[in-house]
Amino acid sequence: MIMPTASEPIRHHHAHPIDFESVREVPDSHAWPDLHDHPTASAQGAAVPVIDLSATATNVLEQLARACESWGAFQVTGHGVPTGLLRRVEAAARGLFALPTNRKLEAARPDDGVSGYGRARISCFFPKLMWSEGFTIAGSPLDHARTLWPDDDPLAFWYVHDARVPTPHVLHHLPRPSNAAEKPCCDTSCSDVIEEYKEEMKQLARKLMRMMLVSLGLTVAEAEGKTGWIGPSEEAGGMSAVLQFNSYPVCPDPDRAMGMAAHTDSTLLTLLFQSNTSGLQVLQVVGDNGRDRTARWVTVPPMPGALIVNVGDLFQILSNGRYRSVVHRAVVSRTSHRVSVAYMCGPPAASKVEPIGKLVGPGCGPVYRPVTWPEYLSVKGKLFDKALASVMRTEVSLERI
Repeated sequence: MIMPTASEPIRHHHAHPIDFESVREVPDSHAWPDLHDHPTASAQGAAVPVIDLSATATNVLEQLARACESWGAFQVTGHGVPTGLLRRVEAAARGLFALPTNRKLEAARPDDGVSGYGRARISCFFPKLMWSEGFTIAGSPLDHARTLWPDDDPLAFWYVHDARVPTPHVLHHLPRPSNAAEKPCCDTSCSDVIEEYKEEMKQLARKLMRMMLVSLGLTVAEAEGKTGWIGPSEEAGGMSAVLQFNSYPVCPDPDRAMGMAAHTDSTLLTLLFQSNTSGLQVLQVVGDNGRDRTARWVTVPPMPGALIVNVGDLFQILSNGRYRSVVHRAVVSRTSHRVSVAYMCGPPAASKVEPIGKLVGPGCGPVYRPVTWPEYLSVKGKLFDKALASVMRTEVSLERI
């Protein structure tokens, strides 16, 4: 098993993803010696919970509590996000990664930046590289394109064929129409698709945050009041978010390559849409602390129209350790190109995240100290899988959580 090293992040020779389409065998830089650190559950074995959000509230809250305590992840249906929008955002993702490598590299994410194209951020903690590429969008996609391609018309880049028409869903770098009437009726602005998707995810994230806090025993008023940023309107301050597009190309030898190494998310919640190719695996830990504790990888199968919800590190802090952030990874396929779109949300940058007082009972003080999202990201960027332990209060024993 390849273990991360938190003491000294690695600077890899490959500053950016390789041209996966030109590779006929897995190079040594991407060859992982052992992918089977834990057994993988059979398809007929354990399954990540599926929760229908349109069911009665009591049932949903009970299911949420069980899923967050036992798994730290679940799939949701009945969420209200249009399936047509999911198809269009997948088309946008596939088109983005179909661009020529030199074109994508023009949008390379700087070492100290958030937005742009590049390798997984966690790559620096592993001696081997991952079989994936990513594109991060923070803020408006139109502003993003204008910044990354200043010499081009940003509107020209963000045109993509609508997923409802039977043509290849390829993102074209086309001349901009001189006026709206000249724009082909079968084309949809990719920036519009992404903005619509972000808005849907923002509303769903607020809803899920509220429901998860209520499932912990808070009232709706307490859930909104204790955080101050999950209210029903923009006046509540709103959560911050980043949109992460991931591409896992076809791999000539999936048993030697890793799409995304095991990690937890540095978020409150992550809402993930994955294409119809399996790849996401979550680590299920069974048993109490000690010798009886075992772990296994469980594949999260794609479900039409479903979204995956991952509990993040910040929600673990907020819940005082009751809901655990989920360790997860992505494996690759010999025959299918998998894409995913992750909406990674957290609190406003200046807001402190700390255990909610109502969840801190007599004889059970707060496990974690207050921390802002930027502060925690800085810690995670140095300590990786030791980050949560580093923000625990010194008087709290690790066995407490």
